[in-house]
Amino acid sequence: MGTQPRRKSNKPPLNPNWANLLKTLPSHGSKPSKQSDDTEESETRILGKRKERSDSQISVNPLTPVNDDFSVTDAIAMDCEMVGVGQGNKSALGRATLVNQWGNVIYDEFVRPIERVVDFRTQISGIRPQDLRKAKDFRTVQNKVAELTKGRILVGHALRNDLKALLLSHPKKDVRDTSEYPPFLREGSSRALRHLAAEFLNVEIQNGEHCPVQDARAAMVLYQKNKKIWEKLAKDQIRLKEKQNKRRPKKKRKLGDDLNAGPAPTSL
Repeated sequence: MGTQPRRKSNKPPLNPNWANLLKTLPSHGSKPSKQSDDTEESETRILGKRKERSDSQISVNPLTPVNDDFSVTDAIAMDCEMVGVGQGNKSALGRATLVNQWGNVIYDEFVRPIERVVDFRTQISGIRPQDLRKAKDFRTVQNKVAELTKGRILVGHALRNDLKALLLSHPKKDVRDTSEYPPFLREGSSRALRHLAAEFLNVEIQNGEHCPVQDARAAMVLYQKNKKIWEKLAKDQIRLKEKQNKRRPKKKRKLGDDLNAGPAPTSL
């Protein structure tokens, strides 16, 4: 089988110098490679998503409830607002708010104090005269708060003030107070809740009138973020107290006690 003769090109041969020059020049007519376009598009898309995700993370408020669960959980945060009675310098309960561990409100009521209100302290409390016209009476709110918090972890900031206004007490072992938690103290002193929220949650609260719902949520989020260490610390304190109680010597009875006590009562 013979070899086919090669077709001769009609184009005249290029001058060697011109051919070398063409090699050194970039090809203006050539389109950029598809791979390069795809890579740039991909990078733009990824960067765009990253930027979007970053912006959305910044805009999310940590105090926003994460679900719609309004059940009474094992941990409850409380915050109260006060009004002035008497001559105005005496505080009385004006509003009581409870949120569950998810930040959802499970109780929020304005309170009609027993004494006449002379200062609504609106600039701080946010309470106005019209808020108390149909408010619950003090005993009703007191009983409901006692019922909801009984046997549960109570979270809040400077809870002693809220409990005092409610004329209630709560077992010390079940109190988680952000004003007393050692890592939140500065040189042994408690700090304002708004400062803790700004530093640890990166959120501003109490700019003007206080919102008890917002304040209760801030305390709860602070507790939840530190729950593991906080609960361990609480257990250690309970154990230490129990050991100290065991080491305390029992009071010795004096010899004259039996004589002074008189004869033992006879059983019928």
